[in-house]
Parts: sequence; structure tokens; C-alpha cells
Amino acid sequence: MMPKLLLILKHLWLDRSDAERAIPPEVLARVTQRVTASEKRHSGEIRICVEAALPLSYLWRINRAKPLQQVIRERALALFGKLGVWDTEHNNGVLIYVLLAEHAIEIVADRGLNIHASDKHWKAVMARMSSTFRELRYEDGLTQALEETSALLMQHFALPPSDTAANPNELPDAPLLL
Repeated sequence: MMPKLLLILKHLWLDRSDAERAIPPEVLARVTQRVTASEKRHSGEIRICVEAALPLSYLWRINRAKPLQQVIRERALALFGKLGVWDTEHNNGVLIYVLLAEHAIEIVADRGLNIHASDKHWKAVMARMSSTFRELRYEDGLTQALEETSALLMQHFALPPSDTAANPNELPDAPLLL
């Protein structure tokens, strides 16, 4: 494990501009369009958040009893709540969280969708994303995760083509860069 001071310095070194370099405006626009298109086919809501580094308040929590991966999961869960992903009408919101500083990915699904997907399923999606991210192909990794999440939502929450007007967009479609 990296000494805590070095870990903190690494996270202080990165900021939103690093997230913007990983997900430039043209990629952001294409991913936004893909989320919009996906959500027209099902009642779920997909929110993507790419964060360059953890806030200092989260870094202080890391210790032997609470390892880095657990703190990253806590951050994803906090954003899941803060961004309102948990508050969708059908409880089928999904947060795809990417932490660039640690090359970490977390997927948090609300209870309405989680009854249809195992931890094993989400870990497999995250593993495939991670593989493309290692090659710095962030758009491909996000697209792949989005498509897999959309397929699951279509399987369990598909909308009839005539029902798309009755499906309000409850969350912003554009990925959030922090």
C-alpha cells in the first residue's frame, strides 16, 4: 500500500481539468447522446460521474480498518445519493462512477434494478471497463458499460414505443466531471 502522504499528494495533484482531458467535450457530447438514446427505450436512469481525485475528507478516512477501495465505494454511494440517482420513480437508477486517480470504477444500482443483477454481473461490467480504460480508451469503456447497463434495463424495464412521451427524464444525461 502506498504511504498515505503520497496518496494524498497524488489526489491533490489531480483536478477537474484532468477529468476534462480524459473526457473531452466531443466525447462528453457523444456519451450524452448515448445516454439520452438509451433512456428512451426503458424507464431507468443512467448517471455517469468521472472524478479526477477524491476529496481530502475521503482521503483522511483511509486506514488499515478502512482500505482505499472501501473509501472509493463510499464516495460512489455518497454521489449516488447526492446526485439523486436513488430517487427515481421506479428505483432503477444506475450510477457509473470513475475515479481517475486510482483507475477505479464503481457501479451503484438502485434496489429496483439490483434485484435483477448480481454483484458478479456488475463486477464483470467493471472489469471490462477497466480493461479498456487501461488502454486510455475512456469513451469505449463508458460506451460498453452504458450498453450493458441499457441491455439490463431493457430486459426488465423496457418501454413500449408508444410510451416514450410518458417517460420523464429524471436526471441529467450528460456525464458529470468532477
